[in-house]
Amino acid sequence: MRILDLLRMSSSSLWKRKFRTVLTVLGVVIGTASIVVMISLGLGLNRATMEQIEQSGGLTTIQVSEGRGGTISYSNGGMAIMSSGSSSSDDQVNRLDDAAVEMLKGLEYVESVVPILRVSAIGKYGPYECYLNIYGMPAEGLEQLNVKVGEGQLPMDSSELQFFYGNQVAADFYNPKTYDYPYYSTGEYAVDFMEDTVFIIFDQQAYYSSQYQSQNPGQDSGTSVQPPKKYIIPTAGVEKPNDENSWSSYGYRVLCNLDALKTTLKRVFRNKAIPGQPTTSSGKPYKDLYYNEVDVYVDDIDHVKEVQELIKSMGYEAYSNVEWVESTQQQYANIQAMLGGIGAVSLLVAAIGITNTMMMSIYERTKEIGVMKVLGCDMRNIQAMFLIEAAYIGFIGGVVGLGLSFGISAIINKAVAASGNMTNLSYIPVWLAGASVIFAVIIGMVAGFFPSRRAMKLSPLAAIRNE
Repeated sequence: MRILDLLRMSSSSLWKRKFRTVLTVLGVVIGTASIVVMISLGLGLNRATMEQIEQSGGLTTIQVSEGRGGTISYSNGGMAIMSSGSSSSDDQVNRLDDAAVEMLKGLEYVESVVPILRVSAIGKYGPYECYLNIYGMPAEGLEQLNVKVGEGQLPMDSSELQFFYGNQVAADFYNPKTYDYPYYSTGEYAVDFMEDTVFIIFDQQAYYSSQYQSQNPGQDSGTSVQPPKKYIIPTAGVEKPNDENSWSSYGYRVLCNLDALKTTLKRVFRNKAIPGQPTTSSGKPYKDLYYNEVDVYVDDIDHVKEVQELIKSMGYEAYSNVEWVESTQQQYANIQAMLGGIGAVSLLVAAIGITNTMMMSIYERTKEIGVMKVLGCDMRNIQAMFLIEAAYIGFIGGVVGLGLSFGISAIINKAVAASGNMTNLSYIPVWLAGASVIFAVIIGMVAGFFPSRRAMKLSPLAAIRNE
């Protein structure tokens, strides 16, 4: 018997009993949709987490900060020789300077190293002011951030200090007398960085001391504090506003070129200690500036932990997202297994329904089976005919269930987006779509295997005599 004959006979048998076939297929539809939707929720959570990590630093980035313990010396080649910290070296602070940056660049698997200098300042525009978090980094580091530019450009030029404002900085401008935030009360920003002139005050201590002195003249300590100098820093650009469901890790930051920031700080705080920078025992500033953080970019995620441990052994603090990602992915894998198991119960019930349908079909077609055997039909063809019927049920139920899954997934994502949370809580990749249909077909064939074996073993004479 040809395969086309088997396909035709199987489909004809299912079509003759349409109502029973529809009910059986419906069970497979519900089971398939349950599994796909449940697994898609776990995949969606994992995907959203990974996207958030990429926005906040990525999976191959190691954030290095100063540490204690361990001794570092530099050979002629610029590499470091490390030894375990003793009681005397435990008090030693391993700071991040240009020499440390060059040393980190020489480590194996390291693609690039970006030093970051963080300072704070006050921005003033009319009656409003704002606390600014300024991040200075080299031009190549600014490019690696993948910041979405709304207007202007990133401050690549090192000859002049220019600021690039995050998309949430303007929202933090407030009136210090009334504590009114225009953005949160009216929805309008108090300042437009591309059009308005914002004055920058780097010496915050002098600013607040002079403010206190002017507001409390009767409590003068006898030492007059002059208001600090205000600087006009050109605006290089501003970050693109967030979509209603997006978030930027740079929204509250002010980015600038590292060399330009160094030059400006040394000019502003000439012969004075720069806030946030270490000083000598006599309170004098060091000649060179130390970095608050150094971002080390590794070539592959598989090498991140190795490089991270090496940096720690050098006496620095090192953090990456890899450890957290591994534990998070394990949790999500457990969630997916649990949700998939819940959906599998529905598919198990559907498999029982397929078995029942096949058994009923055999009882109703006993005489037909007997005639086929008497005419010399191959036993394997009889078995194949019922297996194909079961596979048909699994395939149709799998395809329809997959379509239903996409519909449910779209509804879930739309509802979640409307609530202002993540955009894609449910995510159905291509592999899950294909696997769901194939799995449904396999379940159908497994459920139809024993009934097909029963049909193959029926006695021809007993089958013909059956009424």
